Amino acid sequence: MNLQHQRIQEACEQLKLPRLAAEWSAIADHCAAQDDSFADFLERLLNTELDGRMQRTQDMLLKTSGMPAIKHFEEYDFKFATGAPRKQLQELTGLAFLERKENIVLLGPSGVGKSHLALALAYQSIMRGIKVRFITAADLMLQLATAKKQERLDAYLKRSVLSPKLLVIDEIGYLPFGREEANLFFNVIAKRYEQGSIIVTSNLPFSQWSTAFADDQTLTAALLDRLLHHAHIVQISGNSYRLKGKKMAGVAPVNIEAAN
Repeated sequence: MNLQHQRIQEACEQLKLPRLAAEWSAIADHCAAQDDSFADFLERLLNTELDGRMQRTQDMLLKTSGMPAIKHFEEYDFKFATGAPRKQLQELTGLAFLERKENIVLLGPSGVGKSHLALALAYQSIMRGIKVRFITAADLMLQLATAKKQERLDAYLKRSVLSPKLLVIDEIGYLPFGREEANLFFNVIAKRYEQGSIIVTSNLPFSQWSTAFADDQTLTAALLDRLLHHAHIVQISGNSYRLKGKKMAGVAPVNIEAAN
């Protein structure tokens, strides 16, 4: 490395331009070979650093999102999940609902891919530099109850409920909540109302949601009123994808979904 290259490297480090420091020399060689202008060279340099910053932002957002796995919309098996509204879901991948602060409610029996779709939308959001929080309803209730007990509920709501542009709450209805937990969950929906988008998944039709919220019809009605006011409701029917292989092998009963 000659002295000029060393000075450029040190300047990049001082300016905190790591991607530019690593790639400027190769970009310079490429532009020289293509007989590009200085403006072309500068544009390539800036785009390289911007790409690097976006990559670091994506990595950070993914690390702090709470997502248990990365899922892609293209991997969803519409050939098996024939009861999934493909056109509606495809439109939602444009993420326009986030700018309009609209919600998405994914309803259907266990195993039809609700969590997969929620994770795919969350991942797409992160790839666009959007802050996401993914959590199961059970874990959310546990964290809310702990925060309230420790007298830091307001701080938790600001950090984990209001801060993300997209909040994903998975598996509503799998475990019933007590009255205090139901009140806390209502607080989450009320705080987010018209402030930011929520994606929820549930195996329960709306007529049965009160069973998950301490059989409180009034609270459930108020909760649904806020959740569904600006919402895309995605109803998915069909059999469990997770049990597909076992059914073909004759291991799992064909009517297993009836229990869900």
